[in-house]
Amino acid sequence: MTRPPEPTQSPRMSELALRVIFSVVAAPFALWIVLAGGAPLAATLAIVSAIGAWEFYRIARGTGAHPLADVGIALAGLVPLGIHAFYLGLFTPRPALIALLVLLLLGATIWLRGVEGRPIGSAASTLLGVVYTAGMLGFGYAIRYHDVVAGYDVVGAKHLALGPLALRVTPGGVLLIFPILVTWASDIGAYFTGRAIGGRKLIPSVSPGKTVAGSVGGLVASMLVAWLYARSVLVPVANLGFTPWGALLFGAIISVAAQVGDLFESLIKREGGVKDSSRIIPGHGGVLDRFDSLIFVLPVAYWLLGWLPIPILR
Repeated sequence: MTRPPEPTQSPRMSELALRVIFSVVAAPFALWIVLAGGAPLAATLAIVSAIGAWEFYRIARGTGAHPLADVGIALAGLVPLGIHAFYLGLFTPRPALIALLVLLLLGATIWLRGVEGRPIGSAASTLLGVVYTAGMLGFGYAIRYHDVVAGYDVVGAKHLALGPLALRVTPGGVLLIFPILVTWASDIGAYFTGRAIGGRKLIPSVSPGKTVAGSVGGLVASMLVAWLYARSVLVPVANLGFTPWGALLFGAIISVAAQVGDLFESLIKREGGVKDSSRIIPGHGGVLDRFDSLIFVLPVAYWLLGWLPIPILR
């Protein structure tokens, strides 16, 4: 009896290769969307939010909840488009309208779930899915058009030559890249520091692979990247005069938010009994697996950009 041939590549290496290939293809496209802003950014956030909500409800069903998934997914997709319409001056969200939508959702559980359909868990998980995905990711659009660069996005735009192509670089786009890049630095710094040093686990009951050393490494990496980006990009391109201490503080807080976001997604996946939120992204798992940190980071970054004393050098 002949033995089957040995695999030439381990599953782990195959997954790593998929991650690298997908990142190489997706990164330029994502960069263009962030710099372009407007409708492309809103549409991307709407798609990501809708898929993220679908994944969240998939996890929620694993806990025994019965969310109104179709309603929640639709609302998650509409929220970023509503934010885009608001910035265009076409739509003004009012508290009464938001309250009405919540009441309609609560009322719908009477007929769609009833007593036997766990109506409390159904309504709560549906609302949480919309807030957790679209409600938080929508701050990415708000950062792109933050008050600190309002009115400067047109006159302050520059062009970056990439061979025969010219990429329009706007202050708002550069500002949105800031928390995204710092989040990546936190994730990468934590991963490599944790693998190199190991040691005491951070919260093994939630995420067995994360270590205290990795957490500190992510914090240091975020602070360093925030300082470098503020000095080499935000000042010359966006004319935002971050102080060194302000940039370091921004990096530290963003790293904490990113790590908490990662842990929260690990927590709900454990309760739902799933390893990945889905398998929709080759080599990366699901949307929530890739955006779990940013879901916590973007609203925190928006608040920090309005709170830190950032002089505008025009």
